Amino acid sequence: MNKGFNTLKKCISNDELAELPLSAYDGVIHVVENPEDLEKALAYLAKQTILGFDTETRPAFKKGQTFPVSLLQLSTSDQAFLFRINKTGLPAGLIKVLASPNILKIGVAIRDDIKILQKIAAFKPSGFIELQDLVKTYGIENFSLKKLSAIVLGFKISKSQRLTNWDAPELTEQQLIYGATDAWVSCEIYKRLLVTPLERAFIEPEPIIADANPAE
Repeated sequence: MNKGFNTLKKCISNDELAELPLSAYDGVIHVVENPEDLEKALAYLAKQTILGFDTETRPAFKKGQTFPVSLLQLSTSDQAFLFRINKTGLPAGLIKVLASPNILKIGVAIRDDIKILQKIAAFKPSGFIELQDLVKTYGIENFSLKKLSAIVLGFKISKSQRLTNWDAPELTEQQLIYGATDAWVSCEIYKRLLVTPLERAFIEPEPIIADANPAE
């Protein structure tokens, strides 16, 4: 067996997960919902090379009911930007970040996220890395963000806010922390994997392909 694959556990049980400490993002959170905030956020993000990525959508509790995406989260290790897409739409500057091959966007199960964003505005995604694909090269067999954070970073994250109302006029502090945490954790997992020994020094993940011209 290649020794590089022994550095991380293949999987973690729910009992093992329960024993780990709970952690959450504790850096600066920027809620972006007006043009001035948007300009400042994009100026910062355009200079980054690695960003954690996630979206949140208002949950549907009735059969056949769906809602458009409410929140788009992009995070570095210490700066999280929460774009209230339900209020701002998908501005051209933000689309530029999503389409930039020079800014890596890291996340879990991101193909569906990209597709729901493309329903708002058509764009060709570039620079996206799917953690569920990348961790397979390390021999990891658990693919949820919660278990990946446990395996790679050694702590668990809370998912208690997932089914809250992301279209609320004002998001609660718990929602803001939850939204920031999901993007931040993806960023931190990727950075940790980059310095985790593998037989190959670097593995180029398969690019994320999504429909650039989704049906209306």
